[in-house]
Amino acid sequence: MMNLFKKKKILVTHGGGFHADDLFVTSALYLLHKGRVKIKRIKRGMPVNEADYVYDIGGIYDPDNNRFDHHQKGAPVRENGIPYSSFGLIWKHYGPLICGGDEAVVERIDKRIVVPIDAGDNGVQIWKPVFDGYKPYLLSDYLMAENPTWLENNQNTDKIFNDLVKKTAKILKREIIVARDDVVAEKIIKEAYEGAQDKRVIFLEQSLPRYLYQDVLSSFKEPLFVIMPTSDKKWKAEAIRKDNFSLESRKLFPVDWRGVLNQNELEKLTGAKGVIFCHTSGFVSFCLTKEGAISLVQKALEE
Repeated sequence: MMNLFKKKKILVTHGGGFHADDLFVTSALYLLHKGRVKIKRIKRGMPVNEADYVYDIGGIYDPDNNRFDHHQKGAPVRENGIPYSSFGLIWKHYGPLICGGDEAVVERIDKRIVVPIDAGDNGVQIWKPVFDGYKPYLLSDYLMAENPTWLENNQNTDKIFNDLVKKTAKILKREIIVARDDVVAEKIIKEAYEGAQDKRVIFLEQSLPRYLYQDVLSSFKEPLFVIMPTSDKKWKAEAIRKDNFSLESRKLFPVDWRGVLNQNELEKLTGAKGVIFCHTSGFVSFCLTKEGAISLVQKALEE
């Protein structure tokens, strides 16, 4: 293990225009070797004389010798049918080491960042447009925009690439930290579900990220609402979505509660003390006390 960090590792990839995959491969190796790397970007077809890693170029996938190209015939494909890019191949072999051996974190990063980059680099569509003429602005779009345009004279893509590596390494490092904390929070949410007497209503004892409790609880069939404290010492009651990819809730708060801003009027309508707000869409309400939030949810379940 100590030999891994003794000297600068030579990283070789293709020159010219860059993409998300070669940037993130370089960033992953940058993190693996704690910044002790030397990046060489060469023209395709040029011989590789000396390199500790060669990726996205060379036509060879040989992890034992740190060769990670994916353009050749017979290049690896995931079980779900999405081909690997060089980033996916590097992550497959070095992700666990970068993440300190935490396989749950490795898998979260793979699903959140690596697979979308692999798919995009190989021309595989993993999302469908809802409105004609519109598509999401992706991280890869931002990175591609850093390439010089056809009208710009600045063709020093090596410098641009090297500068971007530090930015994408920062992104990857941050995502690993978030993933580690999310793994802990996910366990708390699952334990709350398993311990709930009435699995229609799940209680969380601390404020946790919305995207997490919605994803986790919507994966079970029973939950309709979640109740938890907020960071400003109030209590939130929120409807659970139908599934991980939907914004539609399984059950909403009654229509006549929604958007009423007068607390006294809202308390009369709901019969719950301390209720201060119900969103106009009916998916979330806020109360001053836990008891108020419980009462609000119970009345919503009766509707």
